[in-house]
Amino acid sequence: MSVRRHIGNPEYLTRRIPQNPRYQHVKSRLDTGNSMTKYIEKLEEIKKNYRYKKDELFKRLKVTTFAQLVIQVASLSDQTLEVTAEEIQRLEDNDSATSEPDAEITAKTNGNGSPGEQSPSPVQFINSEGAGDFSRSTLQSVISGVGELDLDKGLVKKTEPNTKDKPYPDCPFLLLDVRDRDSYQQCHIVGAYSYPIATLSRTMNPYSNDILEYKNAHGKIIILYDDDERLASQAATTMCERGFENLFMLSGGLKVLAQKFPEGLITGSLPASCQQALPPGSARKRSSPKVPPLPAENKWRFTPEDLKKIEYYLEEDQGPADNPSRLSQANASGRDAKVPGTRSGQNLPAGGPASHQNPRSLGSGHLQGKPWK
Repeated sequence: MSVRRHIGNPEYLTRRIPQNPRYQHVKSRLDTGNSMTKYIEKLEEIKKNYRYKKDELFKRLKVTTFAQLVIQVASLSDQTLEVTAEEIQRLEDNDSATSEPDAEITAKTNGNGSPGEQSPSPVQFINSEGAGDFSRSTLQSVISGVGELDLDKGLVKKTEPNTKDKPYPDCPFLLLDVRDRDSYQQCHIVGAYSYPIATLSRTMNPYSNDILEYKNAHGKIIILYDDDERLASQAATTMCERGFENLFMLSGGLKVLAQKFPEGLITGSLPASCQQALPPGSARKRSSPKVPPLPAENKWRFTPEDLKKIEYYLEEDQGPADNPSRLSQANASGRDAKVPGTRSGQNLPAGGPASHQNPRSLGSGHLQGKPWK
């Protein structure tokens, strides 16, 4: 009885497919569900970017959760600022309307309730050159508490600083950068305060007034971050041991933040340890001149462009598994973007979750456009 031979060589099934290192960074966008490969990749990512320890006293805050919190705070602050500006303008209009008739009546009655000519006061200071028409302090004005500075007060307008250059009022979180001050001036998250970890070693006054105001306050939290959780975990543990119960650490630090949100949340130039390594084979052969790193701006609030970038990367991080028809929405928005005047990014308000439009359409619209690139 002869042995039945199979067609072909069975060794072909055991051969490994050769991999090209040039395309190793390319991944599939099709979500086929959970698998052992994805589980191993997730464990490797955790070991690479996070430093989990047993019995951590502090709580962790994911980067995506922090981005959602930023969008909500910015949208509510913009709405409150608009309402406050309208109320101030209305009050100024009412004050100007009521002050004009009072000034006319006072001028006619000479302040005594009866009309007549203005008689010089016995305690009026007139210089020798005869400049009697110049307004000086009188006895009546001194008694009533009106001086020369008060009379000229309406002519000089106070230059109030722009509210956009200040932190958000009644912000529910206090963001602290525990790196050294040089690293903070090079790069930091918008709205963060510099609080080096060496400050905790002080014997007297180790905490600022802002930290004491937010310590265990109802409805407020304190968030610490650094580059890669080395310093932030030590600072968070020390502060929790000293009685801080509303303390959180930004999980992953600037390293993970730069991977998921390359633009919008950070001002300045990222350090080399937080920058993503270029995939092999994608670097240009010709060497380009190195650009010196730009220092971080003194920026306390997010612009509408920053909020749009944050929303876009937030939608990208959620992945296509949340919405199966996301690809079709992206194609539909891409066709609409070709028509002038109908781009999705132009008619969207700066507010994030408070807008009436679908946030999915925002992310899908920017998939085609990317106006900030």
